[in-house]
Amino acid sequence: MTREQTIAHDLLSIGAVFLRPDEPFTWASGIKSPIYCDNRLTLTAPEVRGHVEEGLVDLICKHYPNVEVLMGTSTAGIAHAAIVGHLMGLPMGYVRSSGKDHGRRNRIEGKLEPGARVVVVEDLISTAGSCIDVVEALRDAGAEVLGIASIFTYGLRKGLERLAAAGVSNHSLSNFDAVCDIAAAEGKIRPEDIDRLKKFRADPSDESWILPG
Repeated sequence: MTREQTIAHDLLSIGAVFLRPDEPFTWASGIKSPIYCDNRLTLTAPEVRGHVEEGLVDLICKHYPNVEVLMGTSTAGIAHAAIVGHLMGLPMGYVRSSGKDHGRRNRIEGKLEPGARVVVVEDLISTAGSCIDVVEALRDAGAEVLGIASIFTYGLRKGLERLAAAGVSNHSLSNFDAVCDIAAAEGKIRPEDIDRLKKFRADPSDESWILPG
């Protein structure tokens, strides 16, 4: 299997990614979704965690070889940035969703020199709004953001458009299509469900992929 497929298998095997096309989940926005993703579960599955962290190291070395600092997104990216930073011998920190309401009111935790070449470590890319906000905070602090390294991406059009508009590259270990293909191969969904799932991915606001009744 390819790395995308191996990570897809790993995420499915521990329930970090769960497909339920006939009983959709409901996002906070009200959108019906056939997929649930919680990559925090990788932290409590040592073998899968090893595959993920080693994969992130390889991905960062391949796409961002000049990286000097890793910055995790708060909170899901922090642990992965710490582990990968340890494996690569690099400093790491993280970016809060908002500044602290006490002390120095930091938003960026960890030492960050102006001009430092940074890679953002994220667990999941959906609409990309939160990770772009992190990138902008780092840029405002004078960092040179090389891009994002993430575990999984939905590949949603909105997310891809936002990343492109912000001038940010993202490289993920696995993606929605790989998960669908592996789930079908392993009997977790029906092969005929794949087209429905990809229709959701193309436009989450269009609920025509949901079967009536």
